[in-house]
Amino acid sequence: MNRGIYIVANDKVAENAIALLSSLRLHDPEIPVVLIPFNDDYQTVASTLAELYQVTCFPDLAFLEVFTQTISEIFPRDFLALPNKMRKLAAWFGPLEDFLYIDTDILVFEPISKTLDYLLQADFICCDFHHKGRGLKDVFSSTIQAQGIFSEDDLTDVFNSGFWGAKKGTISLEQMYELLRECAQHREYFDFSSGTTDQPIMNFLVLKSIAKRLNITNTNPHEPGSWAGSSHFREENHILYDGDRPLRYLHWAGTPMRAGGPYRSLWEYYRYLKQPRPISVSEATPNAPIWKKVIKLIKS
Repeated sequence: MNRGIYIVANDKVAENAIALLSSLRLHDPEIPVVLIPFNDDYQTVASTLAELYQVTCFPDLAFLEVFTQTISEIFPRDFLALPNKMRKLAAWFGPLEDFLYIDTDILVFEPISKTLDYLLQADFICCDFHHKGRGLKDVFSSTIQAQGIFSEDDLTDVFNSGFWGAKKGTISLEQMYELLRECAQHREYFDFSSGTTDQPIMNFLVLKSIAKRLNITNTNPHEPGSWAGSSHFREENHILYDGDRPLRYLHWAGTPMRAGGPYRSLWEYYRYLKQPRPISVSEATPNAPIWKKVIKLIKS
């Protein structure tokens, strides 16, 4: 395989994974998509995604187990809230040469191959406004600046870890383990205050080891927003627009995805595009009131 997509999922996030793949396949029917299992409870989602969207499973599950175990041994138990979230790092060692990683709380609205094309210009790409919005929050503490661990220019490249791409081989396995050990020795570098797990560590890895980086929002001055917490997007033909610009993707990123949440009807459209929509509680026939049941018994 040359170019493609990685996702990390298990049965718990099957609904989101189905919605993501439904949106992706509308625009890229053939692009390879590889599922990295989050844990051992992934057989149902893997089967569904394979049947509906031709998603394949990460081919070397033995490597994935060793990789996860090694990471768990590197970090103290109280360091990472969810160590298995680090499994997305295995994307550098999978079958795809040029790849994009996408979290399952995302919908896409254009051919993902257009985003992958940016890897012709860089070894690592992202497409978000984290650096302009939250700055170093959810990534690094002030210690990282005080000690000059990265230059100020480097720190403008901080990114959200839910939508990014890279080239295989830009980080070796040995190099990754070495950098993870450095992270484990310096908890004070990172901002975990909002419950992030992989994002601070991923930023450290990328800024330390990949010099040729590109944030599409800096390259394209007309790049639309992408966060579901933004209320101004308008919907047209099941695509969101930022003004007159169609979104590349929509990422909930900590924004509630429950019923009544932002852009929920759009998510439901993609979730049930290839499967029947279940009858909701409000649509179901209500149970007869107790008093009616009592009268029926008396009359009988």
